[in-house]
Amino acid sequence: MNNETILLLEKYFDVAFAAPDGVKKLRELILSLAMQGKLVPQDPSDQSARELLKEIEAEKSRLVKDGKIKASKALPEIKPDEVPYDLPKSWEWVRLGEIGETNIGLTYAPSDISDIGTPVLRSNNVQNGKLDLTDLKRVNKDVKENVLVQQGDLLICARNGSKALVGKTALITGLTENMAFGAFMAIFRSRVNEYLLYFINSPLFRTMIDEVNTMTINQITQNNLKSTIFPLPPIAEQRRIVAKIDELMARCDELEKLRQVHAQKQITVHNAALNQLLTGKDHNDFKTSWHFITQHFGELYSVKANVTELRKAILQLAVMGKLVPQDPNDQPASELLNAIEVEKETLAKAEKFKSQKLIPPISSEEITYELPKTWKWVRMDDLCLGITSGSTPPNHIFSDTEGIPFLKVYNIRNQKVDFQYKPQFINEEYHSKSKRSCLKAGDVIMNIVGPPLGKVAIIPDEFPEYNCNQAIVFFRPIIKSLNKYLYLYLLSGKFLDKIDLIGTAGQDNISVTKSRTIPIPLPPLAEQHRIVAKIDQFMTLCDELEKQIDIANSKKTNLLNSVMTKICQVKSDL
Repeated sequence: MNNETILLLEKYFDVAFAAPDGVKKLRELILSLAMQGKLVPQDPSDQSARELLKEIEAEKSRLVKDGKIKASKALPEIKPDEVPYDLPKSWEWVRLGEIGETNIGLTYAPSDISDIGTPVLRSNNVQNGKLDLTDLKRVNKDVKENVLVQQGDLLICARNGSKALVGKTALITGLTENMAFGAFMAIFRSRVNEYLLYFINSPLFRTMIDEVNTMTINQITQNNLKSTIFPLPPIAEQRRIVAKIDELMARCDELEKLRQVHAQKQITVHNAALNQLLTGKDHNDFKTSWHFITQHFGELYSVKANVTELRKAILQLAVMGKLVPQDPNDQPASELLNAIEVEKETLAKAEKFKSQKLIPPISSEEITYELPKTWKWVRMDDLCLGITSGSTPPNHIFSDTEGIPFLKVYNIRNQKVDFQYKPQFINEEYHSKSKRSCLKAGDVIMNIVGPPLGKVAIIPDEFPEYNCNQAIVFFRPIIKSLNKYLYLYLLSGKFLDKIDLIGTAGQDNISVTKSRTIPIPLPPLAEQHRIVAKIDQFMTLCDELEKQIDIANSKKTNLLNSVMTKICQVKSDL
């Protein structure tokens, strides 16, 4: 490794700290440089890789002659188009089958598992590149010697449902008893395993196994492993490479810890700032706390997770009466409720509104926080013409092209109705028979089957009417202009703190009756409009913050990639 590479690698450590996935890419770069002969200098006095190969071949011949291993089939010569790059003069491209032996593991039945017997190493026993014996299975059956691991073997995950886990590897050390390895694992035994461990963890090996994996089975066969080409350095240089990788990976570990500490500080300061916002008594306290946040925007909002938390806090402040100031000239919420009752009576006389079963008044246990004087706790049912859900029609009712649009939970995306996503229609006849689940522009809808519960949206005016299934409940406020505030309150999720869910843990749901009884803090109508406008401003700010984070991360990533490219272009010493 020459001086130019050293300087660039030091710079890479600096930019890796700031860039997303920077440490991960740094680890990959270190292994890539190692496999190209660029991590440590070559020494002309080293025994060459070609001489090492001759020694390995001679040792294999002796073991075959002594009956300790079987003679392996001849491997095909390496073709020029298989070689991804040129190596230093003292290195050689070889196939793994030329330098070591591999074997498949032990097959056993569930009935063989026992508290006693031989431990069997599985995929779970390889964690973060090391052997982990905390979850060790044992089998009580005869185990042949060829499926027992030895000190210094490489244990490789050869088959897994997850493509990313195929190829994860650990070096077998510290054995205290005989251990076998499972059928979905492989071992590789050679003189160069300490160096080979890093090759198998390198991007080069990952590229090679991705090319041989089939579409349906994520695996490395014995033939795949034996035929994989491998950049073999002199044995002395291997030791220098392993030592340098260990040194640099230790620095990566420290860098990762620093990033974690830095991230935790951001979270701690941000949580404290949001707590100040949420626990303030009124809008004046909000302004004071918000001033602190604006002074530290750059530090607090360099990650999207904090922006997400800010969105939640803004919504909570809004429905607690702390986001905008109260105006004593506003008509109070009690007058708004009186107007709603008058409208209910008018609609009832015109047979456009049918009273539903009475629900109990709000109890003191349901009131989670104190409201401004002009606000009032009410139930969702007090504000709406009707609260109900839909049903699922028979399959022959559906069409992909025409009719009344039929909404399902998956059509609520990013808090909007997305009918371009998997659109379905029902015919007019069925829709006319299902008027109770007829949706109109301005209705607020929410999914009541989860997870996740509480996705909400406002029905757009794209179609005159919609329909929906039983997993969606809709709220049609008697005064239509209430809909945006109702939407924001549901979006805040505050009601979920007190509501009793039904169903199993895997699929909780909220009944229609519970939806009717949701307590809601009702502000004066004029203040609702101010709240909606202020939230729009803040959400636009959050959108802009996320864009700026994306731009900043893109710049950091581009810088990191630029340094990486320069390092990879530097030639080795020999």
